[in-house]
Amino acid sequence: MTTVLHGYHLSVYLRIARLALAEKGVAYERVEVNPFDPDRPAAYLELHPFGRVPVLVHDGFALYETAAITRYIDRAFPGPALQPADARALARMDQIIGVVDAYAYWPLVRQVFAQRVMRPRFNRPVDEAEIAAGLAAAPRVLGALETLASGATFLVGSALSLADLHLGAMIAYFAEAPEGAALLSSYPRLAAWWESLATRPSLIATTPWR
Repeated sequence: MTTVLHGYHLSVYLRIARLALAEKGVAYERVEVNPFDPDRPAAYLELHPFGRVPVLVHDGFALYETAAITRYIDRAFPGPALQPADARALARMDQIIGVVDAYAYWPLVRQVFAQRVMRPRFNRPVDEAEIAAGLAAAPRVLGALETLASGATFLVGSALSLADLHLGAMIAYFAEAPEGAALLSSYPRLAAWWESLATRPSLIATTPWR
């Protein structure tokens, strides 16, 4: 049985899939794909018609869209469950993932992290207006997630779920920006959650800069 994960090493969405595989203890091969490359191979576009990342191929079964991939990983492989059995807890997990995708990714990652951290690493100019816009939008997102967080060790109670992996990959980037780390500290539930999650072996093993 072969498992291959295609994606861009700096992508938060690739990292989310990698986190799920790590938590389940799944061995897999990695194929680097840059979604910003206009010359993406035709073979990759056959796997993902929109040319985005990641794509999981498991014994010939190809799957794209991160939420579908992580749920498949949880169902298809042995190991600890990454989705709660309780209907309300599962709904809360889905809700948090939806909020993260719809409202957190752009300000936290594309605006604050990409401009403050990523662009300087590649010697590219920084747009302070974009950072300011991201920081202006972030409190509404973080406030909503603070309210949804369980206040226990993990976002949805006492067990790790896909919600933790989904948000964790984005907060890992956001907190690399000094302004992001400072803002996160204003939300006690999220700050305590992140302090615990950041030291988890799967987070450390999937750090893009390693």
